[in-house]
Amino acid sequence: MGKRRVGKYPEAFRRMALERMKDCVSVTALAKELGVDRTVLYHWQRNTDVSEGGTANSPVRKLRKEVRDLKRVLAEKTLEVDFFKGALQKIEARRQSSSGSGGTASTTKCGK
Repeated sequence: MGKRRVGKYPEAFRRMALERMKDCVSVTALAKELGVDRTVLYHWQRNTDVSEGGTANSPVRKLRKEVRDLKRVLAEKTLEVDFFKGALQKIEARRQSSSGSGGTASTTKCGK
């Protein structure tokens, strides 16, 4: 069985790529130039944030988690609104169909 390679790219290459990534306009273009997938660059960036003085509680990491949590809550609330809109439409449809024409029943006037 062969030896498993841990990192495909040397650490110096990763640091250089991350430095260039800070100032580049297009991460996709940089990734093509370096022959690396852009998701790999972002992966390196996340790992570097944590390993270089950053902790699991770094401000950027906290904000990313907060954004992720807020997106999840927003999606849940959107589903709830859609559910209640549909339920309200069904109730209104039943109400209209059960009341017939919606007019009042005719009665005779008392002739006093």
